[in-house]
Amino acid sequence: MHVRARHYRTAQPLDITCEQGKISGIEPIPDEADLPWVAPAFCDVQINGCDKISFNSDTLTGAQIRHVVRVCQQHGIAQLLPTLVTGSFDALMHGFRTIREACAEDPELAQAIVGIHLEGPYISADDGPRGAHPKQHVRPPCWDEFRRFQEEAAHGMIRMLTVAPEMPGALPFVEQAARTGVIVALGHTGASPACIRDAINVGAKISTHLGNGSHAVLPRHDNYLWEQLASDQLWASMIGDGHHLPDSVMRCILRVKTPARLILTCDASPLAGLAPGAYRQWEHDFEVLPTGKIVVSGTPYLAGAWAFTDTCVANVLRLGETSLADTIDMASNRPRELLGLPARQIAVGEPSELIVFDWAPGAEFRMRLPLAV
Repeated sequence: MHVRARHYRTAQPLDITCEQGKISGIEPIPDEADLPWVAPAFCDVQINGCDKISFNSDTLTGAQIRHVVRVCQQHGIAQLLPTLVTGSFDALMHGFRTIREACAEDPELAQAIVGIHLEGPYISADDGPRGAHPKQHVRPPCWDEFRRFQEEAAHGMIRMLTVAPEMPGALPFVEQAARTGVIVALGHTGASPACIRDAINVGAKISTHLGNGSHAVLPRHDNYLWEQLASDQLWASMIGDGHHLPDSVMRCILRVKTPARLILTCDASPLAGLAPGAYRQWEHDFEVLPTGKIVVSGTPYLAGAWAFTDTCVANVLRLGETSLADTIDMASNRPRELLGLPARQIAVGEPSELIVFDWAPGAEFRMRLPLAV
């Protein structure tokens, strides 16, 4: 396979040859009109499912996991963390076990799934911070339960864990999890600023979808959003789908965290990609609006994302706050850095999982090849 496109960092026109899953040759070529761009494919740390498939389902199958991965690849996502949210012990155990077994049976799936993100159940039960997570399954952190998730079912695949640090016993739990190499994220929290600082000091590394999963009304100065935003020790993930955050908030997060400490995630829900209409997931009724916004039925409250990472990249580029290269890297190599994975480059010997796209300043980012392999 040949890809003729401009390097996303240098703008150098290149002819890239790919064979057997690797880049086998790169040659400079003369400039041509209408050449697209090429970049390493995306890595998303928060994918809950799509097409009515939820990684939380107590009937999740290997075939369903493969379907979600294929859909993600169509949107340029080469690597991902399947995300399981707050649920019963049995449902979570089933999800971890099914993902682990599917990866063990399918090398291509194992290459795409680089870990699992557990978002909850150790989060705030308050309306607002809890988001769409089922309240009946919210509970305080329990190391024995998490150990069973990790050792008995996931066999070490849980690489990221979102916790509300104000929950009883959360701080020693965060410290213990961080010591095992799990990336601890703060999210779905109503913690005091002092508690946020304490959690960072014992090992919390990143904020999960900063600006979302929070109260509708906060103290104007002394609150957990400002504290997380201001911390230089804390990375952040941001949902850039155009619905979860207004442009002004995205601009502030981009400027303060900078592309060095910010990753883009789509937070694709089990309703991602579905036609407008009413649906039931996670024991709640939801609605996909014609705009692509997903809400709890009968309310204006968000309930996950409909779009994928390519849409988030397009929206952030539209803001004009970051360069093309930095924006792509926030969706590709920054997540890999967070996870301790090698950065992807366009070089001989590197994986041939590439995105090819059209873009110009003031124009829309548009995928041309979903994922070249």
